Amino acid sequence: MPSSFDYLNYVLELLKEVDGITYTKMMGEYILKQYGAIFGGIYDNRFLVKTTDKNSRYQMKEVIPYPSAKPMYLVDSDDYELVKEIVLNSLPNKKSQRRT
Repeated sequence: MPSSFDYLNYVLELLKEVDGITYTKMMGEYILKQYGAIFGGIYDNRFLVKTTDKNSRYQMKEVIPYPSAKPMYLVDSDDYELVKEIVLNSLPNKKSQRRT
């Protein structure tokens, strides 16, 4: 099931405190980036981030975004500050230091 534009807007609202957020629509889903670095996406109306050593401390549920994909973490919070922290800890090291 493709993700809805309404859900994308909800996630973008959660990310309003994070600079440089962009998205790309791909096959009915959305890839999320910060300054060009992919950190996650929206799959079946679920906000998922890449698994990293730094974001494993949040003890998020691991899910598979689509068949044959690597597991990702499900972001299940409405707390803007927590979501910002999770996203910044889901970026590659050199990108996450930029303009935070």
